[in-house]
Amino acid sequence: MCSSHYCEEHRSARVSSDQLADVRNICNVFFTVFFQSVLHLNDPVFTVFTVLIVFFTVLHCVSTNQTVVKEFFLSGFQGSQLLRNVLFLLFLLVFGGTICGNLLIIVLVATSRSLHTPMYFFISQLSISDILLTTNIVPKLFPILLNNGGTITYVGCLTQFYFFCVSEVFECFLLTVMSYDRYVAICNPLRYTSIMTSTYCMKMTVMCWLFSIFFSFIDNITTSTIKFCGQNTINHFFCDIMPLQEIACSDTFFIQIIMYIQSLPAIIIPTIIIIKCYVYITITILRIPSNNSRQKAFSTCSSHLIVVSIFYWTIFSVYVVPTKGQSSTISKILSLLFTVFTPLINPIIYSLRNKDIKKAFQETLLKYKHSKPR
Repeated sequence: MCSSHYCEEHRSARVSSDQLADVRNICNVFFTVFFQSVLHLNDPVFTVFTVLIVFFTVLHCVSTNQTVVKEFFLSGFQGSQLLRNVLFLLFLLVFGGTICGNLLIIVLVATSRSLHTPMYFFISQLSISDILLTTNIVPKLFPILLNNGGTITYVGCLTQFYFFCVSEVFECFLLTVMSYDRYVAICNPLRYTSIMTSTYCMKMTVMCWLFSIFFSFIDNITTSTIKFCGQNTINHFFCDIMPLQEIACSDTFFIQIIMYIQSLPAIIIPTIIIIKCYVYITITILRIPSNNSRQKAFSTCSSHLIVVSIFYWTIFSVYVVPTKGQSSTISKILSLLFTVFTPLINPIIYSLRNKDIKKAFQETLLKYKHSKPR
């Protein structure tokens, strides 16, 4: 016979080893499906199948976690009822504008033949990512503001974090691909059509989605290993890795190491590629003798440069730069910039500063007016 304390430790060790074996088997399935999907880039059905497999795999990993806490309380923005009502109306307007603006760009790119180019195809993919991000975060934010906080289940929290990671990592890779597109268009204009073919653009976009799914899977697997004992109040308005680590009762050092390792291929390397592309673009533009030609060349990439600057500045401020001395209020405001306001700003920048999109919008309105029965 063993003592109760020894038996409890033995059962705990057996559960832990079973969990590790389960996670290892799930990871093997995931990597098999992932690399098979890379070999089938031209098959959209297989890609959708991959997304579903990964999503349900993450849910299975989450459900096997033996943490005590089964739901979290999101504190949101603490303040008076009047302030929270004002924020509710503001975010409601932003949410409506984000959905309408991004849907408009997707519809225009899909229906206007003049916008069937690589650059606008990538812009439409960026709009899809922005819709995914804002619909994942903002609807849950509304009851949090009205009720001065709100609850979310453990599975719901990890699911929200998964789709948040997918959209953010995808935008990192997509903005890099868009920088390369502008580099080829300005530095190698004669070879642009032969390099940026529709097949090549589709493969690059699918790769961006697959890699974002891959990195998000790793994030969720590592996050699901965090143990929560009693404290379940998240001092944030959505489930993010930093606030979750703050209330963890298990050691998060390994998770922080994984995060910093993942930031290299997901954030640092794309940033280096973008900077390198724009250095070559700037050198090429400065060599153009005509002022009008220089302005025209720069205007083709200025919108993208603005979007890149806003996105990467907020990402580096929240996740890359150490934030020990940063207050929770500042962290929430910075998170608001790239989860709520950036998805609204992107279509505004690309539409207000783009004559092709304005022209396509006007042509679509004219077609609609002429098609209406009199």
